[in-house]
Amino acid sequence: MSVAPGTAELVRRVNLARMLVTVHRDGPISRAALTADLGLNRSTIGALTAELARLGLVTETAGAAEGRIGRPSPVITARPDVVAVAVNPEVDAVTLAAVGLDRRIHARRRALTTTLITPHALASLIAATIEEWRSGPLATTRVIGVGVAVPGLVDPAAGLVVHAPHLRWTDAPLADLVTAATGTPTTVGNDASYGAHAEYLFGAARGVADVIYLNGGASGIGGGLVVGGGLVGGARGLAGEFGHNPAIFEDAADRRSGERAALEDEVSRHRLIASLGLPGADDAELRAAVHGAANPAARAEVHRQRRILASAVASAVNVLDPAVVVLGGFLAPLVETDVDGFADAVARQTISGSAPLVRTAELGDDRLLVGAAETAFAALLSDPVPVMTGADAAMTDSGVASSAGRPAR
Repeated sequence: MSVAPGTAELVRRVNLARMLVTVHRDGPISRAALTADLGLNRSTIGALTAELARLGLVTETAGAAEGRIGRPSPVITARPDVVAVAVNPEVDAVTLAAVGLDRRIHARRRALTTTLITPHALASLIAATIEEWRSGPLATTRVIGVGVAVPGLVDPAAGLVVHAPHLRWTDAPLADLVTAATGTPTTVGNDASYGAHAEYLFGAARGVADVIYLNGGASGIGGGLVVGGGLVGGARGLAGEFGHNPAIFEDAADRRSGERAALEDEVSRHRLIASLGLPGADDAELRAAVHGAANPAARAEVHRQRRILASAVASAVNVLDPAVVVLGGFLAPLVETDVDGFADAVARQTISGSAPLVRTAELGDDRLLVGAAETAFAALLSDPVPVMTGADAAMTDSGVASSAGRPAR
């Protein structure tokens, strides 16, 4: 059904969406807290809770006594069996995860690749993995959507990977390919933007209005920006591509790749793994190796990359003046080995002579997957009724659907 603007039904549907977003992003949460957060009365919250429970999206349990007089307020929790499948293709592996509406990860797979995966092969891998999981960890779940975090330039509205140079994809209709293979609605976006969104909503930058996020992966260094509480894409979706900026050398001895080296040429996961003598590693294994590095050559490479990264962060800080800088992927252990030294190196090169708060990604290896899942959940969070009932009830004209993809709270 369609919903006419200004009707009671529209108000109810808007409030259902507001409540589901709050439970998903802030829950488990009590009815009393929802009443205060949403500015609605208790009877309305009760009716909305009942409707979301009927749709299979939330559960309600008795609240714990907290020493107050009267019955404790019931607690509302997003259901874990409503699931999005998140995917991150890289040059050396494809990581897949099933993420519940309660933000817990039900299943994870890292499929190593010996050659660059093609868009068609990726769609087949996603479909086969979902089918396998339906006989195991997803046997009693409902898969709402698939979100793919791609290291490259993406047109999210068209589901098109415009250019992913490291994967050698150009104008790949990835959303259509995955939807056709899985029968599930699919969203596609830039991996670093997804990471920035996830850290802003749930992680190290939660509640911070101005954030720089840098993500280090096998394909290089990407980034995302939150300015004034909004995720910034730029005119062509390229905002935050710090890895393609020229590397800045505070110490001339750090220069190796010539006068026009890009940041991601000098601060490189491949170089780091090679210096550590690892044949290959995921983020957790790489972190452990960096922290435990005893080889002088490996330690020197860690220090060299950290100095260059500090100069890049300082340059970004001088332009954007963020409150927080978040570093994810292989960039995180570079900082963790000497947090104070990194902060001093950034501060030394900023206009103010001080550094913003520098944090490593709180969501760790889950950051890109959580961000991809959040986009896959966007239609559900915007208007849960048609997604869960299959009704043809798009509310874009009312302005509800258009807000789903923006960072909030």
